[in-house]
Amino acid sequence: MLKLPIRVKKNVSVRILDEQEDNRESPLNIHLGQVMSRGEKMEFTIQKSVELGVQIITPLISERCGVKLDGERLEKKQQQWQKIAIAACEQCGRNVIPVIRPVQSLKDWCAETDDALKINLHPRASQSINTLPAETAKVRLLIGPEGGLSAEEIAMTAGHQFTDILLGPRVLRTETTALTAITALQVRFGDLG
Repeated sequence: MLKLPIRVKKNVSVRILDEQEDNRESPLNIHLGQVMSRGEKMEFTIQKSVELGVQIITPLISERCGVKLDGERLEKKQQQWQKIAIAACEQCGRNVIPVIRPVQSLKDWCAETDDALKINLHPRASQSINTLPAETAKVRLLIGPEGGLSAEEIAMTAGHQFTDILLGPRVLRTETTALTAITALQVRFGDLG
């Protein structure tokens, strides 16, 4: 058997001839305000929301929020949620990692000003996603806790120009509500067809 000497080059030159951006971000900018849910439900909601194209997620505390976390545990939870968002981006091929904002009160989140269409899902609302304005590029989506928002909280959201929207005739769990609403919004205004 004949052995040939192996030549090893120490340098390689590469010339880029063409580049093509593979943008997988949705044209619909969704900021999800999700009242924190217990156990793995919040993690599931974050993971799937990221896969569906949400850009910002703010965990919220409301009157009926069943999660009680203090400083250090809350900080660790937020880091864990950000890791879940990163892993979800890797899985679905997103270009931009969504921001998981620090936990804040429902009242403070609703009071923030921006130019987004503000939506509150409510089982007794009279409007649906199909009745929303035809041109919408930015949505602020509020998902309440199991048991829903209190009457005072619903009145407060209305005072901040949130539109109550009904998804359908059935009352859904909080994690199902978030994913159903995001999907419906992406079909109507985004990139799901």
